[in-house]
Amino acid sequence: MKKKNTEISIVLPVFNEENNLAQLYDELLDVLKKIDVKSFEIIFINDGSTDDSLNIIKDLSVKNKFVKYIDLSRNFGQQIAISAGLEKASGKYIVIMDSDLQDPTDLIQDLYNKAKEGYDVVYAKRKKRKGESVFKKITAKIFYRTLRSITKCNIPVDAGDFRIISAKVAVVLNNMPEQQKFLRGQVAWVGFKQTSVEFDRDSRKSGKSGYSVSRMLRFAIDGITSFSDFPLKLATFLGFFVSIISFILMLWALYQRLIAQQYVQGWTSLILSVLFLGGITLIAIGIIGEYIGRIGSNIRKRPLYIINDTNLEEEEEKS
Repeated sequence: MKKKNTEISIVLPVFNEENNLAQLYDELLDVLKKIDVKSFEIIFINDGSTDDSLNIIKDLSVKNKFVKYIDLSRNFGQQIAISAGLEKASGKYIVIMDSDLQDPTDLIQDLYNKAKEGYDVVYAKRKKRKGESVFKKITAKIFYRTLRSITKCNIPVDAGDFRIISAKVAVVLNNMPEQQKFLRGQVAWVGFKQTSVEFDRDSRKSGKSGYSVSRMLRFAIDGITSFSDFPLKLATFLGFFVSIISFILMLWALYQRLIAQQYVQGWTSLILSVLFLGGITLIAIGIIGEYIGRIGSNIRKRPLYIINDTNLEEEEEKS
C-alpha cells in the first residue's frame, strides 16, 4: 500500500492529447512552485489514446520521478479513468482536472488555499465557457439544473470535474463500487465541507473533445439514473394518466354506442389510441430497462478498469 505522505496529487485523464501535454506539464510545474509544496505527484491516466500521448507521458516520467502514469488496456471513459487515478493517488489533497488546457492550472493555487482553510471539496465553478457551441452550452445548462431539481443531493451547477478533494473524500469515492461513474454527483453526495471558486473556462488549444453527442447523452443518462428515481416515478405517473384518459374514453364510447346510438365505424381513433398507448408503454419499458441494465452491470462485478502498464507499482513496492 502507498503511504499517504504526498501533499498534492494531480489526477489527469488523457485521451489523444499529444499536442497539449508538454504545455500542461510546464504549467503544472510553474503553479506547483508557486504553491511551494514539499511533495507532489502528477498522475497521467492514458485512457486508450491512439496518438502519441502515452510515449510523451512515459518520456516525462523517465525525466521526472514525480510524474506517474497509468496506461489502461482500452478506452474506459473519462469518469473511470479519473477513478483509476483516485485509487492510486497518495496525496493529502487530490486535484482532478482535464488535460486539454481548458482548466486553468493557475486556479490550482486558489483551490489549494481554499482547501487549507478546512474544506474537503473545493470545486471550480465556470462563469464562462469559451469555445463551446451554443447547443452544448444550452443543453449543459438545462441538464445540470434539471438534475439538481430531481435529485436529493446538492449537485453544483456550472461545475465539471475540475476540483480539489481531501484524501478522506477520495477514500469514500474509492469505496463506491458502481460501474456507471458520475463523479461530480458522487462528490456532492458524500457531503463534508464543500465550497467553490469561480473561473472562466478557456477554449481548447488543440485537438477535439472526446465527448460526442452520443457520449454526452450517455453521460446525462448515467447522471440521472445514478442519483434519481424520478424517471421511474414519471413512468408510473404516465401509466396512471393514460389509464384515466382511457377509462374516460371507454365511458364515452359506451355512452355513444348504447345510449346516444351515434357512432361511426372507422380505424382513425383506434390507430391513434394504439400508437399513443404503445408509445407510453415503450417509454416506460425503456426507463425500467435502463435501471435493470445498471443493476446487471453491477451484479456482474467486473473490474472497473484494467491496467496495461504503470510505473506506480514500483513506488508501492518501495513503500
